[in-house]
Amino acid sequence: MASTKGLEGVVATTSAISSIVDGVLRYKGYNIDDLASQSTFEEVIYLLWNDTLPNKAELDEFRKELSLNAEVPEEVFRQIKEYPLDGVHPMAVLRTAVSTLGIYDSEADEMNEEVNKTKALRIQAKLPTVVAGFARIRNGQKPVAPHKDLSLAANFLYMLNDRVPSDIEEKAFNKALILHADHELNASTFTARVCVATLSDIYSGVTAAIGALKGPLHGGANERVMKMLSDIGSVDNIDPYLEKAFANKEKIMGFGHRVYKDGDPRAKHLREMSRKLTEGTDNSKWYEMSLKIEDIITKEKGLLPNVDFYSASVYHSLGIEHDLFTPIFAVSRVSGWLAHILEQYSDNRLIRPRAEYNGPEAREYTAIENR
Repeated sequence: MASTKGLEGVVATTSAISSIVDGVLRYKGYNIDDLASQSTFEEVIYLLWNDTLPNKAELDEFRKELSLNAEVPEEVFRQIKEYPLDGVHPMAVLRTAVSTLGIYDSEADEMNEEVNKTKALRIQAKLPTVVAGFARIRNGQKPVAPHKDLSLAANFLYMLNDRVPSDIEEKAFNKALILHADHELNASTFTARVCVATLSDIYSGVTAAIGALKGPLHGGANERVMKMLSDIGSVDNIDPYLEKAFANKEKIMGFGHRVYKDGDPRAKHLREMSRKLTEGTDNSKWYEMSLKIEDIITKEKGLLPNVDFYSASVYHSLGIEHDLFTPIFAVSRVSGWLAHILEQYSDNRLIRPRAEYNGPEAREYTAIENR
């Protein structure tokens, strides 16, 4: 029995949710390019949880249900106010808040297809409210109640900033949510499936996934991209910064991807949104810096940007605090986690791989007085 470090190349399950074939990402067979340029996040959620895109009546009903379930119990925000918010990572707060939501769901431990879909909708609807509410609470502000007439993308920005976003802001954020919604069997998705394969509840599955996403090798990459851009400060500082990084063999975040050898197909969409958002504003330098860094890294290292690289400048330009980038990733990716959880429940088998042992050979036990 041979092991593969990091399970690279190992096929662990079958899934009908998303695919990456020859560098093309598809959700339920639809090319990510078409979805990112033409669809809405609500349509994509519906698609991931079903076998088709919704018609207008189905989409209207789905949006209505999301809106009706967007509020969170006041006890959750009361609990967040009691956390030591100074210095705590927002992903730790989100992880605990989602677990708490399960306590206030009377159907949390019921296990059938209909009720699991209902719980999925509740979680999807509430996550943006939790993230935006936390962001305001830690800044000494009151959470803003969900706006029932806005899209998921616009509503999150509204709850975060207490103002209805512009059309370009809504479009940029909607596109980012679509692009991050699912990505085959990534670390957090695999974690969610392993958890619920024990027939644990859906809240446990999402909480486990959030724990996996918290790591900087997964969801934290775009936050570190923005830190790098902030540390560099200007286009003029890029060359000396990268020369030093190359000399110290430091990893440049936002480049390369284990499953994309010819470039991440999602990156170009966020590159364009970064350009449109920053054009003619004080944030234009972040786009200009990103372009130059991309050019140097591609020429020097042969690496292409991934989805995290330009999402950093997009989120920054939307006025989002940098340590909220990963929770926002979760606001999107929870749609994929929930799709995979529902799929796992539908044809479940306990996920229990083996490990190749490389420890000591058989040894004789020695009584403690003789050691």
